[in-house]
Amino acid sequence: MDRERFTPGELAVVLSHYDLGIIESAREFPRGSRRSPKLLLKCERGRFLLKRRAPGRDDEQRVLFSHALLSHLRERQFPVPRLMSTRSRQETLLVHNGHTYELFEFTSGDRYDGSLDETLSAGKMLARFHSAVQDFQTAWHPPAASYHDNDLVRSGLNAIPTTAASHDSVSGHEAELLSMTQELYERYDDAAARVRALGYADWPPWIVHADWHPGNMLFHEGRVHVVLDFDSARVQPRAVDVANAMLQFSILRGDASPEQWPEYFDEARMRRLLTGYSSKF
Repeated sequence: MDRERFTPGELAVVLSHYDLGIIESAREFPRGSRRSPKLLLKCERGRFLLKRRAPGRDDEQRVLFSHALLSHLRERQFPVPRLMSTRSRQETLLVHNGHTYELFEFTSGDRYDGSLDETLSAGKMLARFHSAVQDFQTAWHPPAASYHDNDLVRSGLNAIPTTAASHDSVSGHEAELLSMTQELYERYDDAAARVRALGYADWPPWIVHADWHPGNMLFHEGRVHVVLDFDSARVQPRAVDVANAMLQFSILRGDASPEQWPEYFDEARMRRLLTGYSSKF
């Protein structure tokens, strides 16, 4: 699937709304959703990231909600990028030809290196985020859906044997794929039932990031330097953010062979490290 790209005419109109000075260079920034093109700009007044919202995430009220949330977080000294306002209307949201645009001050940092220090820093930053939004007020009701007990997840699981059938790797293994899919479905149902039994419906709602994964933050010297992408922010129990983060940060990149796993994956050693880390705070 090809990435969406800006057209020259589109860029000329959109950038004319901002006071950036002379634009020295511009290059594509191929990160995140393929349906959301991004451009890294080096300008007379600094470096900036231009973003066109992906379809489905460009509703004006939804964008204004995330912008208000970013403003609130910056007031609480939480590390998020600064949104730039348009020259004439001083608005952080720009609509042109049915598309929604945002311009951020570009923040540099390192990508997640998989270390325990950076993983623990991401967990602490999530707790700090939940604390920072406890007094956030909004008149708009953000989306409340999640992956918990969701019929769309069940439909997706049911569709796997059919959608994957044409792939060469499936040939001769159709029965195994069907069996695995059925087991995943049953495990999903069982997990949903267990969470319901714990009283999920009565857990207090909260503003959650809803996409807390390594690609949505930058690091410096082993700690989270800035948190990115609040497009998915919504109202859910905080446990949803924690569960998603635990899943995302547990996914191994590269060689999945157990012999290649970091030594801190040993359970006993992990407990000792966690105890030592928590004692520092």
